[in-house]
Amino acid sequence: MDKFLKCIDNIKLFFQGTFNHKTMSTVKIEESLVDEVDEFLFMCFSENLGIELPTSYYTLGLLPYLGEDLTHWEEKMIDRKKIWETKVTECPL
Repeated sequence: MDKFLKCIDNIKLFFQGTFNHKTMSTVKIEESLVDEVDEFLFMCFSENLGIELPTSYYTLGLLPYLGEDLTHWEEKMIDRKKIWETKVTECPL
C-alpha cells in the first residue's frame, strides 16, 4: 500500500511539473532578477550600508535613475536577517 501511495505521489508530481513549467520558470527568472538588481545596487550604493567601496563616487551619477529602486532596496537591506534566512533555506544541501 505504501508503494502504491508513493507511486501516485510521483505521478502527481510528474504532471504538476509537466503542466506548470511556465509559471515555475518565470518565478525562478524573477527571483534571479531580484538577486541581480540587489547585487548591482549593493555594488553601486554600498556606503549607504556602511561599507565603503572605491566605486561609490563614480556611481553617484546613477542616483537619479535608480532613486525609487534605491529606497526599496534600503528598506529591504534593513531587514538583513530575513534576507539571509531566505537565502539559506533556498540552498539545497
